[in-house]
Amino acid sequence: MGAQLPFLKRTVAAGLIMQLRRLSLAAVAGEDGACTQGNMQPPFGFLFDIDGVLVRGRTPIPAARKAFQKLLNSQRQFSVPVVFVTNAGNCLHQKKADQLSHVLGVPISQDQVIMSHSPLQMFKHYHDKHVLVSGQGPLLDIAKHLGFHQLITIDRLQEIYPLLDMIDHERRPKVLHTPAVELPKIEAIVLFGEPVRWETNLQLIIDVLLTSGYPGNPYSQSAYPHIPVLACNMDLMWMAEAQSPRFGHGTFMLCLENIYKKITGNELRYEALIGKPSEVTYHYAEYLIRMQAAAKQWKKPIRTLYAVGDNIMTDIYGANLYNRYLEENSRAGSKACVQAKAAGGTGSSTVSQEDDIDNPWESELASASATRCLSILVCTGVSNPHTEVPSDTRKSITETVFHGHRDFRFDPALVEPDHVVTDVDAAVDLIFQLENFAPDENRRTP
Repeated sequence: MGAQLPFLKRTVAAGLIMQLRRLSLAAVAGEDGACTQGNMQPPFGFLFDIDGVLVRGRTPIPAARKAFQKLLNSQRQFSVPVVFVTNAGNCLHQKKADQLSHVLGVPISQDQVIMSHSPLQMFKHYHDKHVLVSGQGPLLDIAKHLGFHQLITIDRLQEIYPLLDMIDHERRPKVLHTPAVELPKIEAIVLFGEPVRWETNLQLIIDVLLTSGYPGNPYSQSAYPHIPVLACNMDLMWMAEAQSPRFGHGTFMLCLENIYKKITGNELRYEALIGKPSEVTYHYAEYLIRMQAAAKQWKKPIRTLYAVGDNIMTDIYGANLYNRYLEENSRAGSKACVQAKAAGGTGSSTVSQEDDIDNPWESELASASATRCLSILVCTGVSNPHTEVPSDTRKSITETVFHGHRDFRFDPALVEPDHVVTDVDAAVDLIFQLENFAPDENRRTP
């Protein structure tokens, strides 16, 4: 592989497979070769990223509405299973669904939306623990919706222990006093997304980690390994209305990791890393695709997932990582444990080791029915299709900048999209062409 990333839209082998697939579908669909909703269910589903693909900040990308009209039948229902997979995490599922419905002009349900925090519903082991949550938006509502019961926010912690937050001179307490409330031990930390006051969040999270969950106490040398940390959304940057990408939650995590290591000499370890590119997130998305097909009483399984995104280090990496899992699962020929491993990373797994044997989502999601997950990069967001990657992965820091999370090892194969297109409308057209799929020709257009 050369210095330039060869974004090949199709290998020779893949081309032969696609040709055979077209011939097979044509034989079933009739002389015109069109697979319509009326005579055959689609054997594929869509996984759409949101920021940089459908919107930039609050501004819709023009191609988005056009693309989604092609996905509707004459009853204004989706003719193909669709799930939105976003690393955003600052609102409830229903609010995000309502926002998408308004932006796209099509009806979207909350069951079609996966936020970065959605898989936490399956981490039931932590739902009854006393948990500190960091981020912004209606954090308590989000956490309670996911199943957590005993919660404390950074703001509340700062109110109880005002002496801990000393960076902003204007916010320093004028009168010193002991806490009026004695908190129980904080047993875990959940990082939902980037907070507003980074210095306050960084300080208080470090305090909780270095005191084994008692932030009013002095630091302890025995506070390692530290209490569990679960993090959602590893995006280093994301695309809003500005001409250049903006800091994401991955940047905040990078600060936290480096501060912790600088103080203690130890690595900050994550009990779970979820959101893209974690395999758990894609497995959860595939489960929702299956549920949509089941609701339509389609009998044949959805075999192919098309993941459309703008970020190589999350959307493309994650889709390719899940495709690798599907291939390995298929070769194994049996139900495999779903582990969102860090692709040979630094040793920190994205799933708790205690859940290795009996993953909490195994019984809820069951085995994947898809056999492949293909990645499609659009050029309306974060990624530049001419980004250089190193020919020698050991030189990833000196030859180029790896924007993926620390615990996900750089691998050229995982950041190479199967296809590159201009925008989401072109992505839909390409997928329909690859699948020889012609949606309801009588669908109503705006």
